[in-house]
Amino acid sequence: MFSTSFKRRLTAALALGATTLGMVTLTAAPAQAAAICGGDVSVYGTLPDGRLTYTAISPNTGDRVKTLIGTDLGFTPKAMATLNFNTVLVTSTTGALYRVDIQTNNTSLALAGVTRIWDSGWTFDKMTYDGAGHLYGTVSGQLHRYNVSQAKPSGPAHIAKHVVIDEGFVLKTLAAVGDDVLLASTADGRLLSYQINGVGDWEQSVLKSSGWSAVDSLVSPGGGLYYGRTNGGMYWYHDADPTDGKGSDIAYHSDDPVDESGWTQTLLSAYAGDCTYQEPLPPTPAPSTRGGQITRTEIMSRAVNWLNRDIPYSQSAYATDPDGDHTYRTDCSGFISMAWHASTSYTTSSLPSVSSTVSKSDLLPGDALNTQSGHVVLFEKWVDKGAGKFSYIHESNPNDDMMRGQDYLNGGTDGRIAGHAASGYVALRYDKVVTG
Repeated sequence: MFSTSFKRRLTAALALGATTLGMVTLTAAPAQAAAICGGDVSVYGTLPDGRLTYTAISPNTGDRVKTLIGTDLGFTPKAMATLNFNTVLVTSTTGALYRVDIQTNNTSLALAGVTRIWDSGWTFDKMTYDGAGHLYGTVSGQLHRYNVSQAKPSGPAHIAKHVVIDEGFVLKTLAAVGDDVLLASTADGRLLSYQINGVGDWEQSVLKSSGWSAVDSLVSPGGGLYYGRTNGGMYWYHDADPTDGKGSDIAYHSDDPVDESGWTQTLLSAYAGDCTYQEPLPPTPAPSTRGGQITRTEIMSRAVNWLNRDIPYSQSAYATDPDGDHTYRTDCSGFISMAWHASTSYTTSSLPSVSSTVSKSDLLPGDALNTQSGHVVLFEKWVDKGAGKFSYIHESNPNDDMMRGQDYLNGGTDGRIAGHAASGYVALRYDKVVTG
């Protein structure tokens, strides 16, 4: 955490840097986002007089770190897309395409050069780069895409494979949030997400059906972070899962904007590769208790424990489970009881009292195949489901003890599974099993 004195110095420095753009720096307690970013979010823009701007925003708090203003680009900008940290593509109102090279954006914004790499034909009203080699643009409701093969392209050799994705892209704003994934808002207030697969092949999701009509510029650094300008104020949002096509998990930070006012740029663009989305790992389930709920993963782990220990078969002996807290009878049904972490050692006749019958074709790891005539095996996995071939673990007999085997649901050539008629087996699912 920053000290109070450091916060005061930082606030004063930002306020001074914001004077030129008329930006207001807020000192409210910051909200928190969870995007995975390599550093601050980089947002480039152009002022009405043609000067380039650079703004760094903290991805975790939404605080503006700095704003820098560069020189006049020398032409009237129409659309822009940020290729990387120090390379921006900008079109002119005459249809030319320029590459703007940034020399530094540390304490000042200095340009290494402005190079015209295309003389005409670039008439897009909006452009965006997805951070993964694809440049998008819209014009007259068409969505166009190019492949960009160099970090600093110099012309048609490096910006090629132009295609028209489709018609009907009448959008108020456009941003890229990842590889062939676009974010857009419309004049009627919808917030949309697009997955672009190819020409005529795309999927649209309505993240929000209303409320975004006032947003006149939209940028994203990736990772589910979105920045939208409304009435000169810059607001930030975090989509907990930008891949799900849903907007119900978008967090709004209306009470803690980047800035309440002062964003007067005619164009804004962020590098979509600043941040990434990493799917969260599922929570680790708590270990089961005897007779309680248990995951399939734990069932199989307990079964392999006895397999590795090669627990000797006996209808009268008992052995400890992997926890070492309980003992179970060391025959076939005692083994299943142990694997399920059941409250006692059941028999092949009583196992159905703590389980339900399922179709054999629906068997999942941790289920059992039981025959009340005398044997039960633990289903491990499908080897070839189409052929009905599977693997299983069982406490087999006094001669072989714990074993892993493979067979077919119909018993194969001899019609038997583990020495018993296949037709007599019933598939059982433990009542306390849960996903995991």
